[in-house]
Amino acid sequence: MRDKASPSEYLAFLSMKYEVDADEFFDALVLAGKNHKAKCGVLSIECRVKQPQSMIVLITLGSKVVAQFPVSNEFLLSEGNPIKNMERASFLCRRPAKRGNGSRAFQIKDLRIGMKAVTLKAEVVEVSDTSFVVTRFGNYASVANALVSDETGKIKLCLWNEQIKSVSVGDTIQVENARISAFRGEKQLRVGKNGNLHAFHNVVVT
Repeated sequence: MRDKASPSEYLAFLSMKYEVDADEFFDALVLAGKNHKAKCGVLSIECRVKQPQSMIVLITLGSKVVAQFPVSNEFLLSEGNPIKNMERASFLCRRPAKRGNGSRAFQIKDLRIGMKAVTLKAEVVEVSDTSFVVTRFGNYASVANALVSDETGKIKLCLWNEQIKSVSVGDTIQVENARISAFRGEKQLRVGKNGNLHAFHNVVVT
């Protein structure tokens, strides 16, 4: 559970991704809880199920489902705006990397959903079995997840095609210009076409 994003992290990620104002987003969530539906920029918010301590929220973009997840009453009654606070923290984390036009080195405990230009050094703890998927472009691709760790925590690293063969359990890896995304509510490290992945195989010299 430690690796799962908090509601404020995930909502801040959606706010930045769809370029909606954090205050308007939070107000729309509260309004949806009262009136069942609300609009915020390009996003529509609907309260699908009302529970004693929470509600199930559906967020859509036109006919496309963006997300559906529970939001607690405690979150909606928070003082200030937890989405805005998380967005500000994420911006401060990313800001030095933008100024330097390059990646900034992080530890796993500091990673937040939505961050870009991330440099990270970690050890490969395990590598999952390879799966074969069809991409949105209609191409076949191989995909696997590597669990990597440093002294502050663990995170999954998404590996595609030739990246899978380049890493093994026990290797030390360094990723550059990576980004942190969310998959099924879980933080994930991704190295896109503009990023780099280097693996250093640990060799025992006798």
